[in-house]
Amino acid sequence: MAWAASFDEFFKNFKRESKLLSEETTTLIKFHIEENDLQEALSVIDSALRDIENATLNIAVTGETGTGKSTFINALRGVGQEEEGAAATGVTETTMERKQYDHPKFPQVKIWDLPGIGSTNFPPQSYLTEMKFSEYDFFIIVSATRFKENDAQLAKAIKEMKMNFYFVRTKTDNDLYNEQKSKPKSFNKEKVMMNIREDCSRHLQDILSSEPPVFLVSNLDRSGYDFPELEMKLLRELPAHKRHIFMLSLHSVTEAAINLKRDSLKQKVRLEAIKAGVLATIPLGGMIRDDIENLDETFNLYRSYFGLDDASLEKIAEDFDMSVNEFKVHLRFPHLFTEDNDVPLGDRLAKYIKHISSVTGGPVATCIYYRKTYYLQNLFLDTAANDAIALLNKEALFEKKVGTYISKPPDYWE
Repeated sequence: MAWAASFDEFFKNFKRESKLLSEETTTLIKFHIEENDLQEALSVIDSALRDIENATLNIAVTGETGTGKSTFINALRGVGQEEEGAAATGVTETTMERKQYDHPKFPQVKIWDLPGIGSTNFPPQSYLTEMKFSEYDFFIIVSATRFKENDAQLAKAIKEMKMNFYFVRTKTDNDLYNEQKSKPKSFNKEKVMMNIREDCSRHLQDILSSEPPVFLVSNLDRSGYDFPELEMKLLRELPAHKRHIFMLSLHSVTEAAINLKRDSLKQKVRLEAIKAGVLATIPLGGMIRDDIENLDETFNLYRSYFGLDDASLEKIAEDFDMSVNEFKVHLRFPHLFTEDNDVPLGDRLAKYIKHISSVTGGPVATCIYYRKTYYLQNLFLDTAANDAIALLNKEALFEKKVGTYISKPPDYWE
């Protein structure tokens, strides 16, 4: 059946880190489609979308005072150290109670600051019970030096309870700076990081009987060191329905993260299109403007997901001593739906439909057509993601004023 082949082809091409459907769910949907049981297929899709929409994520972060735990929590939340609601840094731990910090844009993502096990009198099992271990999706154990026996014993107890844990070594930038300053001639960044990693792993291996991965990070640089690898590891090991909300909470600081976020959203848009009843033809006439107005809220959400909302752009514009309106001249998304004498909006959308269908082997190729909103959402996703990628190199973007990114668009834009 053409639709079953199209469904399978679309969803199998995404990386595990961004997949919204488990293999079991994908197989079940495909089975119902092949059996021509559309009602059951839509029922499974509806259930999967509800799970994705209602998913919550609870992340436990534990570590001793002085390990950079609070700064790490702020980095995960994308909150500056001096911003309102930031976890207090440089404060000696005085409480044995956990503290909850919500993500500022996605309150479904909750990060729990747990007191370091060394600052309590509890053995590991009792500590986990006291800290309500069953409420978390995974644990992050933070240290700024080598991990201590308490940390390893805690990890062992977490492992016995069949939960995931991750070791994060903070302040890597400080270590590299000190090493370079003390040994300027022989300094080798990769070698220093390898030594730090091996030192951490060796002390953990003695207790855990295995060599767990250790992620070396700087809390002040989410795009550098092992921070991106940590995020990808967490995404891969989360249940499929929880990946979406965690993906959206990640800041758009690397091209890989932006592309995975785009992929995650495209899958959700596709599922929603199928659920809405997608066997409709596409009249590309004068109704496009109405569709755009109806999708304003969705487009604004996409802007926020990729860090293109006005509040985010204001911060960037300030760095370049620009107004937000001056700044937007250099981006695509503000002008996406403005009329262009050379490329009418209807023609632009038609070319885009042809483009994504040829790339994905999608609906047009299989004679299954989606409503205009499906293509408009995808067009906006691609535009927002490409803007976010362009902003990773802000200096080059503004140096060229309009730049190659603006002057050489994809074929479907011309």
